[in-house]
Amino acid sequence: MTRIVSFLPSATEMACALGLEDSLVGITHECDYPVHVKTKPVVVRNVLPIETMSQSEIDRAVADRMRQGLSLYQIDEQLLRQLAPDLILTQNLCQVCAPSGNEVSQVLKALPNAPEILWLTPQSLSEIFDNVLDLGKATGKTSEAQSLVSECKTRLEQLEATRQTATQRPRVFCMEWLDPVYASGHWVPELVKIAGGIDELGKERGESVRISWKEILEWAPEVLIMMPCGFNLQQTMKQIWSVFSSPDSDFFKLPAVQNERVYAVDANSYFARPGPRVVEGAELLAHLIHPELFADSPLRNKHDGVFQQVDVDLLLGKLKEGLDYYVEGGALVFTASYLKRRGYCCANGCRHCPY
Repeated sequence: MTRIVSFLPSATEMACALGLEDSLVGITHECDYPVHVKTKPVVVRNVLPIETMSQSEIDRAVADRMRQGLSLYQIDEQLLRQLAPDLILTQNLCQVCAPSGNEVSQVLKALPNAPEILWLTPQSLSEIFDNVLDLGKATGKTSEAQSLVSECKTRLEQLEATRQTATQRPRVFCMEWLDPVYASGHWVPELVKIAGGIDELGKERGESVRISWKEILEWAPEVLIMMPCGFNLQQTMKQIWSVFSSPDSDFFKLPAVQNERVYAVDANSYFARPGPRVVEGAELLAHLIHPELFADSPLRNKHDGVFQQVDVDLLLGKLKEGLDYYVEGGALVFTASYLKRRGYCCANGCRHCPY
């Protein structure tokens, strides 16, 4: 049996989708799908405590470490030697996303026997599918890889066929980071196109780049998708409340916000990781961009819990007594309805917390 160590979550997902879970002997701290892979030994950890940091703090800390030539990840070399992998799955696309080029080369020097390295560095959907096929070829799972890719392409073709019945392509903006604001890149603009929207601020097959509010206001998106890289749904909702709490923010001038077409998504699962689940990301985007096409579709129920419409009135502090809160003993008590629409647990022991 090939002993595989994965240095990135998308590779872990690919390996499991090909039936290689038993071959996985080491993963990263971010590998969480399928859920049971979290019991595997963790070889790679983040050096920054991002769980306790704001988006602006993360951005500054990452930029600072990169200026100093420091890694954002720590590889447990001793554990890696013990695991003795035959194959390491890694990438050289983004220094922020996982250990990359030089870091991998350095750690290989610590291993007594050099394993095979499979570099997974996709910038588009077709290259993601090529990576699946490359992994299948490297592990004797060619047939399984071909079947998986065929299934993914069929789902995308079905999605495009439904989308073609739409009468318009709304202006979309996928916000890949909230503070400072970054537009999406790589495969995400392609997903938007397949889903029936257009995001001219995103860079298809290019890097995610910082963008000004002036550019966003000029684009005037009709649909706004909040998808900060590496954040799940609750984490995204919490960041929205932290970043856009001021009514003077340009955020509230956008047509999408004024028309309540702002959606937070589980970016970590469906957009940030270049694996098979990006197909579900395309389906989710189509649902959000063209809800009229999917009112009676099974996709509607499939996406419960992976996105949330942002309640703009709630964000602006327009609370209604009875619906959002009640007063008890002179204290304001938030209702379960309010807390659920806020979208995250604040860990303050709220009486009606639904999380």
